Amino acid sequence: MHHQTAYSSVSRPTIVVLCGSTRYWDQLAEVNLYETAAGRIVLAPGCNLKQPHPLWADPAQANRLKTVQNDLHLRKIDLADEVLVVNVNVRLSSPAPRSGRRPSRPCAVHRRVASPARVRTERASEILSFPPSG
Repeated sequence: MHHQTAYSSVSRPTIVVLCGSTRYWDQLAEVNLYETAAGRIVLAPGCNLKQPHPLWADPAQANRLKTVQNDLHLRKIDLADEVLVVNVNVRLSSPAPRSGRRPSRPCAVHRRVASPARVRTERASEILSFPPSG
């Protein structure tokens, strides 16, 4: 989906937001690289709270930043033309989540937005596309 901009006669690139657990920070970074190389504007998590850093060393700071990051992520989804869910070690063809777990938050968030979604798993051959939710 390309959009015409007021400042250029060239349409703007597709904006894609990456969703997925920051436990898989390296995979998110790799997908970000490939999406950028493909000419897309990529919106992604801005910080990995699972890695130590002075900004969230204090538990109160960490809780505040987690709330801010979650709110920003929802805004990024609002801005995006497309949602790309990055899953690791998840079998997408399974009819029910393993271990009785609830669906991951990114998948639940996608159900609420009107953006097309792609799901990329560790196995490059397993990429699913979903139409916009209605």
